[in-house]
This record gives sequence, structure tokens and C-alpha cells, in this order.
Amino acid sequence: MASMNGSLSNSHLAYFVRVAEEGQISGAARTLYIAQPALSQAISRLERQLGVTLLDRHARGVTLTQAGEILFEKAKATLQAEADVAATARSLARSHRRAIVIGFLGSPPPLIAPQVLDAFAATFPEVEVSYRELRFPTTSTAEWLVDVDVALCHSPTAHPEVGIYTLWQEPRCVLLRDSHPLATRSELDVADVLDEPFYGTHPSVDPTWAGFWSLDDHREGPPGLVTHHTPANYLELVAAMTSGLAISTLPIGVAEVIAAMTPQLVALPLRDAAPATCALVWREEPSNALTSSLVEAARGCANSGHSHG
Repeated sequence: MASMNGSLSNSHLAYFVRVAEEGQISGAARTLYIAQPALSQAISRLERQLGVTLLDRHARGVTLTQAGEILFEKAKATLQAEADVAATARSLARSHRRAIVIGFLGSPPPLIAPQVLDAFAATFPEVEVSYRELRFPTTSTAEWLVDVDVALCHSPTAHPEVGIYTLWQEPRCVLLRDSHPLATRSELDVADVLDEPFYGTHPSVDPTWAGFWSLDDHREGPPGLVTHHTPANYLELVAAMTSGLAISTLPIGVAEVIAAMTPQLVALPLRDAAPATCALVWREEPSNALTSSLVEAARGCANSGHSHG
């Protein structure tokens, strides 16, 4: 690799990492909200600065060269280290001013876990609580939580840097278009849907987490048919599902909320599927001091039998 004059731009490294994860410059440009020509120029500028080709361009997208594979891992580690420093600073600042940020997917915490939040507020009425909707969990659960102090997540993947406290279990449910042949049923068995096409997920999404929702645990592998739609959050999944091309499974509480808000979609219980868990998840480092207080409030609700709204 050629020597460089000046330091690498972290923004260019972030662009490169996103392109590598997407496998397409056009797809990366959409998720980064920048013009495709501008992104192409930024990647080319990075390659010129390094003096080495990082990506092989072809009709279907891009693939990493050998040098690109090496830089990809280093760039991810560099960007993660920078994000960790920033997350630590934000967490310390929130703790100092008595504030906590709670992340969620799909259903807001006050809707599905009001008792936990009420118990926390009763003990810490002065704390400022705010909420942030998250994308689907990424490959690193710790990285996924970088912008929040704690999150409510169904069936999170274990990670050595992440704490998990299970609140409750709930059934999985099939969400499908009302025109689907199975939509007239009142409930379904796993065998009814194992061979159905499922929606894929964005390349950045944790495959273990995604596989649970495509019933890989009952099939011992991924579905045979997966759409080219790759949602990265519940809103994108709902938008894709209105096309009626495939199905997905969700926690029954989330699926019923979506079905109530989207008349074209139907939520059907899966009576013999292993249940999902709903849990609080948080980064062990850094940790807002209030995070442990929220977890203790959840434990208290569980002991009294009132953790689930």
C-alpha cells in the first residue's frame, strides 16, 4: 500500500465501509442520503490517496479487493473506536444531567411496558426520559446500541459487551397481506409457512436475529425463498409487505399493532412456534448510571407480576 500525505478522512472511511456492506454504490448512496456520483467520487478519492484499488466494480455492484478486505476490517474498528468515545461522552453527559435515552423497535416502550416505566418514574421523578426508534439490530449488538442508554428488543443476540434482562416471553405471529391464501385462517402452524417466501433483511442486520424471525430455528437453516426487499426497520418492512410478495414473523404485540394500523396486513398467531423474548439490552461500557436503576425497576415489576403492559 502506497504511503500517504495527510490523514485519512473518517467520512471517506465511513463511506467506504457502507459501500462494502451494501455491495452497491447506489444502495449505499440511498442509505447515506447523498448523491451516487458524489459517493463514487469520494471512494475514488480514497483509493487515490491510498494508492490502491479497494473495490472491483461490476454490473451487479462492487466487491472488495484483497486490499479492500484488509482496510474494511481496520476501518470498521477505527470508526467503532471513535463512536465508542463519542458514546461515552454522551452517556456521561446524560448521567450528569439526570437523563436517559431508551431505544426501541416497532412499538414504543410506553405502549408495551408502561408498568416498568411508571415504576422507574415513581422512584426517579426528576429524570428526563426520551425515546429513539432504532433500526433492526446490527451484527454487533454493542454497536447497535451506541446512541442509546438501554433498549427494548425482542430476542436480542447475546454479545460479551452487552447486558440483557428478559422481561417476558410472547408468541411469534405471522404478518402477511390480506390477499394471501393463508390470510383467512385464524391461526397457523409452523409447517404451514416454512416453505413460504420470507422478506430478506438489510446486509447490516444481525443474521442470527433476522434468522429467528424467518423461523430458521424450526427449519435448521434459512428459508428457500427470500425477496430482494431488504428492510432495515419495521417501517420499511411494513411498506414492503403491502406488496404482498412474502411473509414475516414478528412478536405478537408488534404484529397486532402494525395490523391495526395497516388494514392491508393480517397478523395470525403461530401456535407451535418457540416464543420470542422481550428484553432490556444495554452496553456494559459505557453505562449511564440510570440504566441499572431502570433494570432494577423492571426486576421489581417482574417480582410483583406486573412487567408486561
